Amino acid sequence: MIEIVKMTVEDQLQNQPTITSARDLLGCVLTVGACSGLIVETEAYLGEGDRAAHAFGGRRTPRNSALYDAAGTVYVYQMRQYCLLKLVTQAKAVPQCVLIRALEPLTGLALMAQRRGVSGPALTNGPGKLCQALALTRADNATLLNRNRLCLSLMPARLPQTIGVAPRIGVPNKGEATTAPLRFFVQGNQYVSDMKRALVDQRGGWQ
Repeated sequence: MIEIVKMTVEDQLQNQPTITSARDLLGCVLTVGACSGLIVETEAYLGEGDRAAHAFGGRRTPRNSALYDAAGTVYVYQMRQYCLLKLVTQAKAVPQCVLIRALEPLTGLALMAQRRGVSGPALTNGPGKLCQALALTRADNATLLNRNRLCLSLMPARLPQTIGVAPRIGVPNKGEATTAPLRFFVQGNQYVSDMKRALVDQRGGWQ
């Protein structure tokens, strides 16, 4: 008899490279309360050797301490007026993570629109926008996936037709970290950051 072992989100994340997780998260469902969406854009951050990472050089502060917790830890930080969401992807003390850059809304659209004051792609086509739409705040920092407000299924609900790969956004003057192809997105999905209207696919870029 074959014994089936059910892996936790933490196990699934830390048992593969962060770059693989950043790709595999596309099409997975992120849920906060009544609101949910398909992840359509991510960025990988590779820890102490990544000049664009908050943990570059082993930097550890009260602000970024959640990065050093176990895989499956939620890291929410503030940039200007917005909060941004990253998910820790490796074992404790290995501060690698994936930034969730954009979502295609599934449920709770009216509530998200009320929070954002907009509708359509602008609802969640950026990391700060999706946090506002989902009402994620610094209070969610250092919590664990699927044990608090933020839930994630690592079994994709949809599969991308084509995964776009590009440098990360907003990483200037960082040498190789600026040009590294560490942003992944569902090609043709209208909720991806700066997706050109002419490139939008009627099926959302899904198979």
